[in-house]
Amino acid sequence: MPQSDATPRLKVLVIDDSQTIRRSAETLLSAAGYAVVTAADGYEALAQVADENPDLIFIDIMMPRLDGFQACALIKRNPRYAATPVVMLSSKDGLFDRARGRLAGADEYLTKPFTRDELLGAVRAGLPARAA
Repeated sequence: MPQSDATPRLKVLVIDDSQTIRRSAETLLSAAGYAVVTAADGYEALAQVADENPDLIFIDIMMPRLDGFQACALIKRNPRYAATPVVMLSSKDGLFDRARGRLAGADEYLTKPFTRDELLGAVRAGLPARAA
């Protein structure tokens, strides 16, 4: 999607300890016209959120040091980022993980591996008023 200088691209943060998942998501989102920032774990994610102020965040659940549930809860507790949509990423499609994600503040849940259409659909669902 072509962007003019007057219309800034929406910024998406992808947080996953798998380089393959990060690159796949980055490639698909960039091709769709989004600006993409990545992080490899929850601690790096918190710094990226503060530095980049993303419009939407994808975050893996299972990560070392600070997992996705903990990172999501920290992001959502900050009034500056509380309204930023967060989509949990997981290889498990369990009811427990979905419920725990909601309790942490997640807005959506996407199961890995995801398709291009599923990924872009999650962006559109998270940003209905601004996504093209």
